[in-house]
Amino acid sequence: MSSAALFQAGLDLVAVALLALGIKGLSRIRSARAANQLAAGAMALAVVGLLVNAQPTAVTWVWIAVGAAVGGMLGALTARLVPMTAMPETVAFFNGCGGLSSLLVALGVSLAARGDGGVPPGLPVLISIGFSIVVGAITFTGSVVAMGKLQGWLPTPGWMMSRWRHGLNIALVTVTLLAAVATGGGSSDALWLLIVSASLLGIGLTLPIGGADMPVVISLLNSYSGVAAAAAGFVVGQRLLIVAGAMVGAAGLILTQVMCAGMNRSLPAVLFGGALGATSTGSKGSSEYTNITSCSAEECALTLEAAERVVVVPGYGLAVAQAQHTLREVARLLENHGVTVTYAIHPVAGRMPGHMNVLLAEADVPYEQLQEMDVVNPEFPATDVVLVLGANDVVNPQAKTDPDSPLYGMPVLDVQEARTVFVVKRGMSAGYSGIKNDLFESPNTSMLFGDAKQMLSSILGELKVLGVGQ
Repeated sequence: MSSAALFQAGLDLVAVALLALGIKGLSRIRSARAANQLAAGAMALAVVGLLVNAQPTAVTWVWIAVGAAVGGMLGALTARLVPMTAMPETVAFFNGCGGLSSLLVALGVSLAARGDGGVPPGLPVLISIGFSIVVGAITFTGSVVAMGKLQGWLPTPGWMMSRWRHGLNIALVTVTLLAAVATGGGSSDALWLLIVSASLLGIGLTLPIGGADMPVVISLLNSYSGVAAAAAGFVVGQRLLIVAGAMVGAAGLILTQVMCAGMNRSLPAVLFGGALGATSTGSKGSSEYTNITSCSAEECALTLEAAERVVVVPGYGLAVAQAQHTLREVARLLENHGVTVTYAIHPVAGRMPGHMNVLLAEADVPYEQLQEMDVVNPEFPATDVVLVLGANDVVNPQAKTDPDSPLYGMPVLDVQEARTVFVVKRGMSAGYSGIKNDLFESPNTSMLFGDAKQMLSSILGELKVLGVGQ
């Protein structure tokens, strides 16, 4: 083995170890930031090792440098300019980029092998090429559709909610398999048919899925991108790419199962059952609210001042309003006043896994104040005030009280058991599921209608007038 190969093997070993530590660190909020940096360092080492072993030509070095510069600039600009509300769409798009890169690698190797003087690849490589193209294409187009649906650009056509979509997807699967076999037999036309059919399959599988299931879809697409990368690793003979892709694929699949459990939805129901709440407006009876109590920011501030324990439940509405920093100021005043403030984090709150954790971390909320659902639920009966900010389905008591509700069985935050609940919401619209929320009519619940940032600013002003935390 040459010295360059030994050097790359050593870098690969270090990179795999760093990547494993990075994925492990992502399981805890406190270590997530450092874990992300470890994973980024692992990828940097992998690139260095690959370049040392490949020994690119002068012309190739230019392309590598240009590609790295352009990609790095786009990544840096995206990280700085994309607002927190668009983070789920950004993650979905990045998953798609990972799938597209795997597709292009496999396509490049396939076309090079078919060129003049190309050595026909063996059966294992042919299978890897086909698998990488199929999974990469599905990941790319599925991620683009997910991004479009999250952004509100792609409504689901009515016919895609019918059973006809299953027949269409089965037909696309059949064409994809036949094209994959023909591609392995050396057909150039079948190669392009394989790409087109797999891309359409990604669209057909993702388009019917509704917004309520998007956290699961994003996690699954992340797993797909890892599997596509592992397949690309077999294509180009890179051990680190195989290992890294397999780790990402496995981690994404585990996270997908966690998300499904958090929504009481099976993965087949998410993928093939259509959009949750697409046609439902409630479990039984009228979906109209008849017993709503509203209050002012002043009344809320007075109650918060007298509380000993306050639990904040963040939701997507908090991210939309970009109110996390104002929330942190309210919490600081209450803490200075001797009030215990914690944050209840539901696993599927927001539009992607960990969305609320990232949102609150941006506002420098202490990690130890973030509590998972299983930890905080037993503490609600001893809680004086719960402040629900833009959350809906994850605090709906129907999930535990109404067997006829589509949400029944979904683990939710038991906020209704607290002494007083304040819900900050723009209006009475339903959440992703389209289900009426019985919490809003609970006798211990008061609604504060308005933008979360505006309402929190009003509460902050009232607390200062009362001298809380001063």
